Amino acid sequence: MRAVHKTYEHVNGSLFGFKLRPPAFELVGGAERLGRWVPAARTLELSRDLLLQHGWGVLEEVLKHEMAHQYVNEVLLIHDEPAHGPAFRRICEERGIDARAAGAPTAHEETSQNPVLDRIAKLLALAESPNEHEAQAAMSAAQRLMLKHNIEAAVSGRPSSYRFRHLGKPTGRVSEHERRLAMILDEFFFVQVIWVPVWRVTEAKRGSVLEVCGTRENVELAAYVYDFLMYTSDALYRADRRLRKDRSHRARRKFLAGVMSGFHQKLQGERQRSEAQGLVWVGDAELGGYFRRRHPHVRWARHSVSNGGEAYSRGQTAGRNIVLHRGVQGSAGSAIRQLPGAR
Repeated sequence: MRAVHKTYEHVNGSLFGFKLRPPAFELVGGAERLGRWVPAARTLELSRDLLLQHGWGVLEEVLKHEMAHQYVNEVLLIHDEPAHGPAFRRICEERGIDARAAGAPTAHEETSQNPVLDRIAKLLALAESPNEHEAQAAMSAAQRLMLKHNIEAAVSGRPSSYRFRHLGKPTGRVSEHERRLAMILDEFFFVQVIWVPVWRVTEAKRGSVLEVCGTRENVELAAYVYDFLMYTSDALYRADRRLRKDRSHRARRKFLAGVMSGFHQKLQGERQRSEAQGLVWVGDAELGGYFRRRHPHVRWARHSVSNGGEAYSRGQTAGRNIVLHRGVQGSAGSAIRQLPGAR
């Protein structure tokens, strides 16, 4: 509960200007209700099943949701609207909080097919071709399609719906290849990323997890690319390790960082070719606004990076040869996350 109290204090300051008076907290059983603000008792209830089934990131989003109810009730003093009425939805919109009344607020909807993702999935299926040139052409076509889609959406003036998702498992220390992977998603896959603090319940320690923000199709694609690169980089290292005497953890870290660097270089080349064809991405101002509403007090930090050594160079070469495609299998034959059109 101490971690819940600290998270409440942080959210109260960052999103609500310290206008909320701390309530009593209660962990309740059952999975039917994720959380509830009880005005009469000034109690904020959270389901203890949240942590077991969804993790700390979802618990924090439920906490924000219930704090928005508290804000409407105790700060705005609005008592004559439905619980999820106009005032509540406005408060959530202004702060990038999920306003839905039910379900885990992950913004991940395994729902209807998306035409853009369907076409991307088909192109990535073609990228499985054993012919190197055909595979590369299919990957390039998929990237150009996504670029055109985002440029057209930006110039259309139509409002977009944004969401977030946490990728990977919370970790105590973010590795260099994970930071480089986050940079790849941010630069080339139309999402904004941030490492957010979480509480690792089983270890009773603080940690971080990668959050991506964007439109539904961009978040879906970023999640797929994340899984693909995490699996592929590890597979490339395992193949390289069988040929080397140095199998130290340091060599692994260097190799994986090199893989991400090499793939980053490859995507930079693709971008230059797209720009030569007049396809220039200048960013999404609306997404920037959504990101700042969710994270109004972002602190930027510089990190040293590796750019030398034999293991790093071998990884870089391997990364430049990666072709993003569909149909990758995870460890022990389990399928990694697929794009909707791939199912």
